[in-house]
Amino acid sequence: MGVAEQARRAYNKEFVRNGLPSLWFLLHRSAAMKLSCNREKLHHAFQLAASVAPTRSPKEILHSIKLEAKDDEVLLTATDLESSIRIQVEQVDVQVPGTCLLNVVRVGNILRELNDSQLELETTDSGITLRGEHSEFHLPSANPDEYPVVAEFSESSYCEVPARLFREMVRRTSFATDTENSRFALGGVLFEIAGDEITAVATDGRRLVRMIGSCKPVQGHKTTSPTTIIPTKTLTLMERSIGDKDEVVHLAARSNDVVLRTPRATIQSCLVEGRFPNWRQVIPNRTSSIIIESNVGPFFSSVRQAAVVADPESRGIDFKFGHGSMVVGSRTADVGQSRIELPIPYTGETVHVMMDHRYVSDFCRVLDPDMTFQLDIQSASDPALFRTEDGMIYVVMPMARDQ
Repeated sequence: MGVAEQARRAYNKEFVRNGLPSLWFLLHRSAAMKLSCNREKLHHAFQLAASVAPTRSPKEILHSIKLEAKDDEVLLTATDLESSIRIQVEQVDVQVPGTCLLNVVRVGNILRELNDSQLELETTDSGITLRGEHSEFHLPSANPDEYPVVAEFSESSYCEVPARLFREMVRRTSFATDTENSRFALGGVLFEIAGDEITAVATDGRRLVRMIGSCKPVQGHKTTSPTTIIPTKTLTLMERSIGDKDEVVHLAARSNDVVLRTPRATIQSCLVEGRFPNWRQVIPNRTSSIIIESNVGPFFSSVRQAAVVADPESRGIDFKFGHGSMVVGSRTADVGQSRIELPIPYTGETVHVMMDHRYVSDFCRVLDPDMTFQLDIQSASDPALFRTEDGMIYVVMPMARDQ
C-alpha cells in the first residue's frame, strides 16, 4: 500500500468517525446506487446477516453489512472474520447497480420500526438515503471497498443433503451441546459424512444425541477425522437460512472450516477446535433390557407436570415403569409432591430410573407431539436410551435415587 493510499484511508476513517460522509463517496458522486425493495424481505435477510456481524469489535467496519446491487440480484454480506454469510434479498428492483455499507444497529432499527411495505435505498453524495412512504432517513457510510472479502461457494466436492433432513438434524442435536464450559470440542455438533450417510452428534458430558440420515456425496466428499465440529451458533444460522421450499443444501467440510450453500445463501464458518469424544462408546449396546413405547405428547405432558414441584437444584424426577403404567413424580420438602400416572403397553416387572427433567423435556421438545418413541431402560444406574424410528438416539445419564 502506497503512502497516498494510506493517507486516503486514514482521512476517510476520520470522516466516518465524526459522522461525516466518507471521502470515497465525495470522490465517486457518479457511482450512486438506487433500488426499491419489499421492506419485510429486506428486514428478514438483514436480520440473518446481522446475526453474523459482531456486536463488539475493534474493526468498526465489521459493524456494518455490505449490500451489493447488481442487474439481477441484491446480496447482503456480513462477517466477523471467523464466520460469514452471503444472502440474497428477494423482491428487489435495481434501478442503478452499486455497493454500500449498512450499519447493523441503525439500519436494523429502521427496518424494524417502519410500517411501510416498500422502501427505496439510494446512495448520495453524503451517504445513504432510506425512504418509505411517509419517512426518510439519511445515514453516513464508509467505503465498501474496505470491507473484507467474503468468498462464494466454489467447492467441487461436497455433500447434497435434503433440506428438511438437515434442519431436523440441527434442531435435534444442537440443544445438547455445551456452550458454557471450557471444553471447546463440546461447543458444537460433530458431523460425519461417509458414503451416502451423514451423522450428527452432540454432547455436553451428561447426555448425548445422535442422528443419522441419507445424503448424496459429490465427487466422493467425506470427513476423515473427528474434528468436523460446527459451532452451535453457526448451525442455528444455517437452519434459519433454509427456506420452506428448499429441497437440498450443499455442505462442504474442509480441514479448518465448513461451507453451506442454500438456494439463496452461503454460510462459511471456522470449525470448533479440538477432537470430539468417541461417541460410539457412549451408546449402550444391550441384549437384555426393558423397552417401553410411548407417545411424545402425553409423555411430555407428564414430565412437565411432575417437574412443577421438582427440586430446583437437583431437578430430578422419578420414573417408574411396570404393570401397564408409567408413574412420574417428584418430592421436595419445601415445595411439595407430585404423582402423574400414564398407561403404557409395558406390563412387566417394575423398574425405576431418576433423570433430570430438563434433559427429558429437551428430547420431547424437538419432536412432533404425535410421534412415538422407544425408551430403553436396564436399571436405575444405567443410562436411559431414547430412540425414534427416523434415526435419532438420545442417551441420558441417570441420577442417584433417594432411598
